[in-house]
Amino acid sequence: MNRPAHPRRPLHRALLAGALALAGAAHAQSADPAALARQALDLLDAGDYAKVEALFAPRMAEAVPADKLKAVWESLPVQMGKATGRGDATIAAQGEAAVVQVPLHFEKAELVAKFAIDADGRIAGFLVQPPQAAPVPDPAVAADAPFTEHELAIGDGARALPATLAMPKGAGPFPAVVLVHGSGAHDRDETIGPNKPFLDLARGLAAQGIAVLRYEKRTKAHPEEFAGGDFGVDEETTFDGVLAVDALRKTNGIDPNRIFVLGHSQGGMMAPRIAALSGHVKGLVLLAAPARPLLDIVIEQNRRMAVLDDGKISDAERAAINALIAQVRQTRDPATPAATRTVMGQPAGYWRSIDSVDAVAEAQRVALPMLVLQGGRDIQVVDADWQAWREAFDGDPKVAFKLYPALNHLGIPGDGEGSLAEYAKPGHVDPKLIDDVAAWVKAH
Repeated sequence: MNRPAHPRRPLHRALLAGALALAGAAHAQSADPAALARQALDLLDAGDYAKVEALFAPRMAEAVPADKLKAVWESLPVQMGKATGRGDATIAAQGEAAVVQVPLHFEKAELVAKFAIDADGRIAGFLVQPPQAAPVPDPAVAADAPFTEHELAIGDGARALPATLAMPKGAGPFPAVVLVHGSGAHDRDETIGPNKPFLDLARGLAAQGIAVLRYEKRTKAHPEEFAGGDFGVDEETTFDGVLAVDALRKTNGIDPNRIFVLGHSQGGMMAPRIAALSGHVKGLVLLAAPARPLLDIVIEQNRRMAVLDDGKISDAERAAINALIAQVRQTRDPATPAATRTVMGQPAGYWRSIDSVDAVAEAQRVALPMLVLQGGRDIQVVDADWQAWREAFDGDPKVAFKLYPALNHLGIPGDGEGSLAEYAKPGHVDPKLIDDVAAWVKAH
């Protein structure tokens, strides 16, 4: 997870390593931060979680006690396979902190352990995440392209979100689409490894005469707003989607009566609520949208990952899944304080706000035209969700369904059974899917 905090990893990254928040500001560099990081990793591998907690600065120990540390660390083999070694530590200054990064090698993936070390030689922050590649700038729009791009702001003042509007050339007015991200701290392209599905969608639709607005998610642009833990899914996603619709309605060349919301993954789950709060949405496109509670889906995902490699669940994998189930139970227990960090280190109150979302029921209430899209190779949002949408809207003439057997969670084609490793391979959203969205929008 990105820091200082954000509600959670994207749903398509929920299977990756759990990440722990930086829990306090570091003031100066330790004499040997790399040695401290290696010591902590040795203790983690040995299962001495209480000794690791003893290395934490006070605020870090309070935020991530030994039991939560155990749950995260023992979940890694479930998701990544066996550990096969470590790389050399690197040290860098980040403000006044010493930040140590240690590559972690697993059978199925590469991860990086990051430590922030304070002046007293304590661990003030710790997270585990996939290696972060240097950002790749978007390719320039060709001079002869049938659309242009320009910057826009969503909202006002210091809290505004940077955005890009892909605008067809010509007089207009044009129909327009707002893209709403999956969960986690996404940029405007919804960048996942080398892939930029929102860039593909925006430019593909704009080339067919449809304006598209994509924006930096609030957890990406303003993570400081989530550091206190008092937030829900509406603060993370819904309210900014409403602001984005409003921004389009006020933009010259846009038809204010033909604005659509395209939500991906968790964004698809929240799209009906965005439409209900806005009151100015013509229709919805739901791409890989969950139809069931996300906490149940997270457990299901971890079980699925455990058997993908060898068809069975090991004792370590079973223990990690049981720990996750216990965290979900703790989250749903009304006696658990809302600020308590539970699943993936996020507040119980945040998870409860998501757990209360019934996307299918909310879509039925807004009763808008909908296009529901699903990849047949999606390992994140699966056939059970697809069937739930189909059953709920069976026979509804306002709702269309498209299933793409070769596509994964990102709408990118591939072969064989889906896997996490696929997200690290460069690809593009299927042109057929983009054509289907364009045709549907133009028909409405």
